[in-house]
Amino acid sequence: MKKPSKKSPKPSTAQHAKYPWIKSYPADVVWNTRFKPESLGAVLERSVDRFGGKTCTNFLGRKTSYAEIGTLVDRAAKGLQTLGVGKGTKVGLLLPNCPAFVIFYFGILKTGATVVNCNPLYTTQELDHQIADSETEFLVTLDLSVLFEKAEALLTRGNLKKAIICPFAEMLPPLKAFLFRLLKSKTLADTKRTKNPSRIVFQSDVLDNDGAFTPVKIAPNRDIAVLQYTGGTTGTPKGAMLTHANLTINIQQVDAWATNLGDEETILGVLPLFHIFAMTTVLNFGILRGYEMVLMPKFDMDDTLKLIGKTKPTIFPGVPTIYNAILHHPKVRTIDLSSLKFCISGGAALPIEVKRRFEKIATCALVEGYGLSETSPVATCNPVENPKAEGSIGLPFPATLISIRAIDKPSKEMPLGENGEICIAGPQVMPGYWKKPKETKDTFTGAFFRTGDVGHMDEKGYIFIVDRLKDMINASGFKIYPRRIEEAIYEHEAVEEVTVIGVEDEYRGEAPAAYIKLRKGYSADKEDILAFLKPKISIIEMPRDVEFRDELPKTMIGKLSKKELREERGGE
Repeated sequence: MKKPSKKSPKPSTAQHAKYPWIKSYPADVVWNTRFKPESLGAVLERSVDRFGGKTCTNFLGRKTSYAEIGTLVDRAAKGLQTLGVGKGTKVGLLLPNCPAFVIFYFGILKTGATVVNCNPLYTTQELDHQIADSETEFLVTLDLSVLFEKAEALLTRGNLKKAIICPFAEMLPPLKAFLFRLLKSKTLADTKRTKNPSRIVFQSDVLDNDGAFTPVKIAPNRDIAVLQYTGGTTGTPKGAMLTHANLTINIQQVDAWATNLGDEETILGVLPLFHIFAMTTVLNFGILRGYEMVLMPKFDMDDTLKLIGKTKPTIFPGVPTIYNAILHHPKVRTIDLSSLKFCISGGAALPIEVKRRFEKIATCALVEGYGLSETSPVATCNPVENPKAEGSIGLPFPATLISIRAIDKPSKEMPLGENGEICIAGPQVMPGYWKKPKETKDTFTGAFFRTGDVGHMDEKGYIFIVDRLKDMINASGFKIYPRRIEEAIYEHEAVEEVTVIGVEDEYRGEAPAAYIKLRKGYSADKEDILAFLKPKISIIEMPRDVEFRDELPKTMIGKLSKKELREERGGE
């Protein structure tokens, strides 16, 4: 595939001196690449023209071509326009990974409207807040009871105009659809008994047209394609406004970086598409490259391993806990992972031990990248071939600037090797938060987005995260970073997962507490862990408490979560 970097000039001598990462760049990637802003609809249309006969989605065995997806997207766009959807309209997607997500995501964008990604695991109250805050008028969901009942409740509360209901069984292969209706009928809602008949629209009615929608002129740098709500771990969730330019340039950046990929690749979509990481690395990037996307509606370890063996994916975006779970699965030695070319880890820090162990059983490197909802999300990544800095989140992406700023003075840049707040500037950085000018102003220092992550850059331009600012533990005035303790504990052979948080301490103010899940068939106690840690970390970093759990809390994308553990200890 033709790379935009071929049209870009090589970095100047002055840039080499100012930006240390340039000297570490892969030979076939140019840092000062010029990227072209465009609409996401244009990306899809180009791929439909180029790859019409190729498989676009593979959903539980049912394959749909790019040409078929293109037709359905155009029909969705026309049907949505008939309902009154257009520029300025917010349309929510309350969907798991499935073809309907792809169809309505691009259908919405072609009308000039904005996608609002909704987490199907959210409570009705959480969804209602997001819908009210985003001013979402329409919601697309499935006829599964667990989702339809939420849509009904939201309609009753009055913030939504209409809900579009997609039939789950119709997306399955014929035999699976028959068996699903026969054996899983209790999971389907009786949509005909809705309490809101005038405000329920069925997918068949939306798509029953000739697809001749009215084209809408998109201004990529101004028009908001997606409102991506942040996790809300530090307060009320905020909607990051991501423009068409933010999102299309970010996938061009991924395209320029992933030089080891060819024209015939298959992406395994186990991460939820409503999350920014999968939306970019699976959906948007997959469409850009014309790849087959194998979509799983719900992550299950056994099903994932079976799917890898059956579909032979070559690209596997994931979070550290997924790769770690594969390592400790009893059947992992019987699964052929040789098809994998490119495993990219994001969403959370990748423990070095997990990376080392996974690469021993797989035939490709497990590459760590970094980003946030506010950066579309990818801002840095390790080189795909022969990563040079273990434990690093990599180098700044093409056209991306990383600046390490003093924590107490964001305008001050820190010297190489010294810790500070990681700040990002680039074409993938959002213009701001929806309806929150003060929060937008506070999160920028000049053109740089303040990430809230603490780290440093070495002399080669590699960036290392120490921890989240909000996770830092203050013990007797000393700064303790949980990630350092977690990395040390992961080296213990009995440990499968670990989370470290700060807890109240009468003497030190705060002290570390470690929560550990042990590997099956292994044993350890508090004394074992502390003795193991003694030569690895300082006395002040030693956990005051070590607690063993059968499971540790995780977020919607499967990364370990500290929030629930902090809430448990809130009474201390």
